[in-house]
Amino acid sequence: MSITGIVRKVFESRQRALEKHQSGGETLQREVLSRLIHEAKETEYGRNHAFTAMKGYEDFVHHIPVNTYEELKDSIDRMRHGEADVLWPGTVKWYAKSSGTTNDKSKFIPVSREGLKRMHYQGGFDAVAMYLQNNPKSRIFDGRSLILGGSHAPNYNVKDSLVGDLSAILIENINPLANLVRVPKKKTALLSDFELKRDKIAREAMNKNVTNISGVPSWMLSVLTRMMEITGKTYLEEVWPNIEMFFHGGVAFTPYRKQYEQLITSPKMHYMETYNASEGFFGLQNDPSDNSMLLMLDYDVFYEFIPMDGGDPIPLWAVETGKNYAMVISTCCGLWRYEIGDTIQFTSTNPYKFIISGRTKHFINAFGEELIVDNAEKGLAYACEQTGAEVSEYTAAPVFMDANAKCRHQWLIEFAKRPENLQQFAELLDKRLQEINSDYEAKRYKDITLQPLEIVEARPQLFNDWLKQRGKLGGQHKVPRLSNNRDTIEQLLTLNKR
Repeated sequence: MSITGIVRKVFESRQRALEKHQSGGETLQREVLSRLIHEAKETEYGRNHAFTAMKGYEDFVHHIPVNTYEELKDSIDRMRHGEADVLWPGTVKWYAKSSGTTNDKSKFIPVSREGLKRMHYQGGFDAVAMYLQNNPKSRIFDGRSLILGGSHAPNYNVKDSLVGDLSAILIENINPLANLVRVPKKKTALLSDFELKRDKIAREAMNKNVTNISGVPSWMLSVLTRMMEITGKTYLEEVWPNIEMFFHGGVAFTPYRKQYEQLITSPKMHYMETYNASEGFFGLQNDPSDNSMLLMLDYDVFYEFIPMDGGDPIPLWAVETGKNYAMVISTCCGLWRYEIGDTIQFTSTNPYKFIISGRTKHFINAFGEELIVDNAEKGLAYACEQTGAEVSEYTAAPVFMDANAKCRHQWLIEFAKRPENLQQFAELLDKRLQEINSDYEAKRYKDITLQPLEIVEARPQLFNDWLKQRGKLGGQHKVPRLSNNRDTIEQLLTLNKR
């Protein structure tokens, strides 16, 4: 029997427990809320918001406002200086640094011991549990795992306290036994210079029996491309014959799927999307034939949802499919009714499954067109399919009025494979956006409000150069896909001319 066959038994009880997600969503979520309130009742936040008097969701809503990072920032900063029992019991020593992607402000998200165990590591465990359940012939534990991580640094002068990428915090605190089956070495994984790290990871991993990889698609592709350059191979399975799985998250996989399929041609290869953010672990793609993810309901995350078309937050059991919601979370890291900034749409409520539709700040609605990231991804996928093109990176923003008093959307696209006819690609993208977004279609009607979209071709490595210039190359940093202003695209366009 293979090692995987032996280890598989460890996951069987959890596979059975996950069946409760099929129909017991409200019960699971009410239990989570009760547990969070009970554990935090003696914190400063709990005392100030009458946690001891709360008997359920209705009291919770009555006593606690919806918060952005700004509302919790002062409390988090006190926690970072070593104060205990502020938002969560005890002291919190780890903070995930999350850059505001529409401005330069950094957020420092507390990551408690309970958060590591009950959210992030539980999510990783469940990802493997679901994969093994779907793939009875898997031999994933018969080789190594390549896990990409960011970097971290000391947090103020607080002993043993760290701030950095969530992935670096997870690697720093991982069970030592896991280091026996993962690559690269911890020292390499935590390097801050991504270009140096990419080369070292490629060289350390290329002679190992890697069966699975985990990370952000864009950064993982960069590492794998470097490994192909060093080895002179064409396909990844020539380097790793037993590669079978990619656990990916952080950015949408759609723009990268074709490049991965060209790099990895093995029929044994599988993919699973994970929704693991700095603020918590929220979802897993439990069915490989379905692009939506299962909302994880028994971690220490209580969910609420704000309808993007207006209205107050609602609990999970009141959501509807097909609507766009901003996600609000309360967690065992001390985030209370916190707006995470992501928007989702439910594709099913039995069980609760969803897709990430975009960011509350990442959209274009300059002219009432309400273009969201999900629209952009689908439009680009269609244009690529029709032309054989491949997109590496992109961003888009409105042109409010040009010299001829015309308004349009401007797309800056870096192609991995350029279309033969860029104008045709633009027309196909524009056509598909009108088909999937009625507001965009209405604004494009007879070119009255919006002119046809414009595509500016980015030079190779433009987006990486922009991230590098801002000290954000590697880790979990990413380019904002859609912006309602021109700040980001103007910076990129200036860099594109050099």
